Amino acid sequence: MGGTDAPRILVVDDTPEILALIESRLKRRGFDVQTAADGEQALAAALGRPPDLVVLDIMMPKRSGWEVARALRRDPATKDTKIVVLTAIGEAVNQMTSPIYGADAFLDKPFDFAELEQVIDKLLGTGSEPEQGA
Repeated sequence: MGGTDAPRILVVDDTPEILALIESRLKRRGFDVQTAADGEQALAAALGRPPDLVVLDIMMPKRSGWEVARALRRDPATKDTKIVVLTAIGEAVNQMTSPIYGADAFLDKPFDFAELEQVIDKLLGTGSEPEQGA
């Protein structure tokens, strides 16, 4: 990972408030965070600088999150990127469709930040060890 050890996370959501809240929270945790407000921005960002993990909304302009997830899985540079779907489409639909499009995990909106962080930590293998000597 280049000059920093911080995992790179791309947060994609067309709601500016959600985007800003998740970005702020993850940056405080020490992650290298990039954002995108629609599906096309997300793909350009991910393919330009492949992230370790994508937090991905589904219902967005230009390209849906499902289209983005499918494109990420098909590209050799991003095929192993972890994908967390974060959406308000409903748990039943989310549970059925997330695996089809290659998502590693999903959370329904409204979501709990602590739960999102736990999912991210599990997928990236971060935060599981107690900090030693600060």
